[in-house]
Amino acid sequence: MVFATLVAEDDGISPVDSHHDARMVRASVPEADALIGVRHPVLSHGFVTLVDYMGDDRAIVQAARVSYGLGTKSTRSDRALIRYLMRHHHTTPFEMVEFKFLVRLPIYVARQWIRHRTASVNEASARYSIVPDEYEVPPAESVRAQSRTNRQGRSEEPMDPDQVARYRQELKDVSDEAYAKYDGFLNLGVAREIARVVLPVGFYTEWYWKINLHNLFHFLKLRLDAHAQLEIREYSKVLGQIARAVAPVAYEAFEEFDLNAERFSQSERRALAWALTGMGDQEACQKAGLPLTRPDGKPMTTGEGVEFLEKLARLRALR
Repeated sequence: MVFATLVAEDDGISPVDSHHDARMVRASVPEADALIGVRHPVLSHGFVTLVDYMGDDRAIVQAARVSYGLGTKSTRSDRALIRYLMRHHHTTPFEMVEFKFLVRLPIYVARQWIRHRTASVNEASARYSIVPDEYEVPPAESVRAQSRTNRQGRSEEPMDPDQVARYRQELKDVSDEAYAKYDGFLNLGVAREIARVVLPVGFYTEWYWKINLHNLFHFLKLRLDAHAQLEIREYSKVLGQIARAVAPVAYEAFEEFDLNAERFSQSERRALAWALTGMGDQEACQKAGLPLTRPDGKPMTTGEGVEFLEKLARLRALR
């Protein structure tokens, strides 16, 4: 049996005999090739490195045209096709692009990162190797009190400088003491796999992380959000820059239709419709069933109604 292979040509996608697979050339994007092996520093001791990538914008188009059949290039440009796919959530073609990263990050960031179960991960093992004496101490400007509106995040309000200095110094002291204990356990002959138990989550780990573009976009959508932890946002910015270099048209579509877009629920659409008629925001929320006050009459600081008003504020800021 002869299998047909699809290759990109100047005039579109054409089926060719598999014996001509020498014509299949690995995708090469000069801007992305220049990033391979480059360490992009993140935080105090961390980094993101692009180890390799497979595919680019053309791979997305090629995969989509397999579904559409031949003859579509004359009616739809590559950019328009990619934007159509993103706009209508046709995600499979974006899975044709893959990235392999080497990432060095604090353990407390890694524990958030690993919640994304759509990648292949191989982490350095502290059972086999000795953990380096490097840990994260957040810079003074990023040390904040607990947020009053984001239950899992920090406030934007600056803390008292003396409290910040105390936190940072005591964190250094604890980390140094913990590593000294860890090193002492190793010298006693304690196995590495249980000697490591004493180390805090501020110490660094390292892993290879392989993910396709569709799932990377999902990761970035969540981890570039203002509600995400500051440290993982810093890593996400670098990942986004690399993704943009590999597939710039796809990344542009991601920014346009997902990352910087607003999503409205059914009730929010009703409230928006009322607001567009000139009705006040508070009344529009009430009419659409979006609560803004608690049962005790106090104003809500979180919830669907509050989030809708925040969306309206962002839209109005664009004018």
